[in-house]
Amino acid sequence: MWNYLAVAAGGVIGCCTRYGLTQLVQQFYGRSFPLATFIINILGCFLMGWLFFLTVERLSLNPTLRTAILAGGLGGFTTFSTFAMEALLLVEEGATRIAVVYVTASILLGLAAAFAGAWLARGP
Repeated sequence: MWNYLAVAAGGVIGCCTRYGLTQLVQQFYGRSFPLATFIINILGCFLMGWLFFLTVERLSLNPTLRTAILAGGLGGFTTFSTFAMEALLLVEEGATRIAVVYVTASILLGLAAAFAGAWLARGP
């Protein structure tokens, strides 16, 4: 139960941070290129890689707090960071082919699903 509450609390912070950063970036750079989402995804991936291994290999952190930060905070900030971390772990485990399939399929099927959803919403 505590892990769910930790994820919820971290998620609120992550989502609000993503929203605030999006507003800030769009205020200064506009919306002609999705720069805010790009920055958030890259920053989230960096933070996930750094914090994941920092909290496993170098710091002794309460598991519930770690869950709040990684799954809640960064998950709310960007799920792209989780996607990148999963791909990295597959490569580190020697499952490079599976990682390539996972990355390629996620991107291609994700784009296809977005187009299909838009097509259905607009009416066939």
